[in-house]
Amino acid sequence: MALLRWMSRWPLGALHALGALLGWLTWLASPSYRRRVRANADLAGVSAADRRRSVSEAGRMVGEVPWLWLMPPEGQVLPRVRWQGAEKVDAAIAAGRGLVLLTPHLGSFEVSARAIVERWGAQQPLTVLYRPARNAFLRELEETARHRPGLATAPANLSGVRQMLRALKKGEMVGLLPDQVPPEGQGVWAPFFGQPAYTMTLAARLVQQTGAAVLVLCCERLPGAAGFEVHLLDLVEPLPAGSDEAAQVQAARIVNRTMEMVIARWPHQYLWGYHRYKRPRAAPGTPG
Repeated sequence: MALLRWMSRWPLGALHALGALLGWLTWLASPSYRRRVRANADLAGVSAADRRRSVSEAGRMVGEVPWLWLMPPEGQVLPRVRWQGAEKVDAAIAAGRGLVLLTPHLGSFEVSARAIVERWGAQQPLTVLYRPARNAFLRELEETARHRPGLATAPANLSGVRQMLRALKKGEMVGLLPDQVPPEGQGVWAPFFGQPAYTMTLAARLVQQTGAAVLVLCCERLPGAAGFEVHLLDLVEPLPAGSDEAAQVQAARIVNRTMEMVIARWPHQYLWGYHRYKRPRAAPGTPG
């Protein structure tokens, strides 16, 4: 912890440089990681150049962790954040609607939640769904770092879902990772870059049960440690109103198509090493 606190005072550029080095060391040390990055990127038609850049960017994401989670009090405000589409959040808040924010494993997705809270947390708090780390030290670090005014965390279980429903019914915001493989029974199979992927249905259910608005939230890491640009985007089409299985599958397809569109804009910042196509144990249905 002392080492991490010391590193949190480093310039962001130095942390990015160290992170990029760690990214490539991980690539060299792990054949399974190399295979997964290549296979997932190839499915999406990503160029070799962008695939190589993604290795460095994944490392930079790790390098940002001490700076983001443990920065000293005098540095708590995020520097150099630009916005695209912020008026969409303003409109949802003005209408008194809850807002579901879908954030893929792209860019500085940890920074995106902090940026949202700094801009709107005093008006409407944000509750983010998370899966606690298995390691006790990392779990404590996560919970401590993410606890701040305007930001609450909800565990990835039934109590967390209820917490998010309550927040949305009060007109607040919730955040999800829509390209994270959900637990068994909480998803459907839907295409993702042409490959069946077990996809969560939670986002659509939250929208259907609360009438909340839904946006995609991406935080682009700018080159040269120049800061971040937060993008708020619409889905490729509205989610269906029904709650039957056919509607859930259609909603999952819409979410995945939207993720494909977003990732295609910044393929070099997507975490291609994430095991997106794994099958949850005893998951219902068959891919196809």
